[in-house]
Amino acid sequence: MARVYVSSVIDAPVARVWERVRDFNGLPRWLPAVRESRIENGEPSDRVGCVRDFRLQNGDRLREQLLALSDYDYFCTYSILESPMPLTGYVATLRLTPITDGDRTFAEWTAEFDCAPEMADELVNGIGTNVFLAGFTALKRQMAS
Repeated sequence: MARVYVSSVIDAPVARVWERVRDFNGLPRWLPAVRESRIENGEPSDRVGCVRDFRLQNGDRLREQLLALSDYDYFCTYSILESPMPLTGYVATLRLTPITDGDRTFAEWTAEFDCAPEMADELVNGIGTNVFLAGFTALKRQMAS
């Protein structure tokens, strides 16, 4: 099983960062690689079990299902249902924790998945850098404005 872990500190209160990332359909607002997104069957974007169907800037299509969402603990967990990436069993969690010193946010994004051993390093690095770290970098810029 391959594992991805990326963490960062965002100079904004946790409630403000959570407001931006909690919308399961809101990726185009803060994740640079995502062009468009929609929740299937008109379900609310915070209903556990809902499925988002989105396209990346390069045209690739992914479908992901919301597995858990907590406004109390500031986290969401989701799985990939369909993806052009050669992986299976992908489950990820985006978690925010308040940093009381300076009213900042500690952000963690983790994922685990199965893939061919020869693909593991490439997938872990690609997801960690192009998705997770890119998302945190974009959030930092947005929270600073």
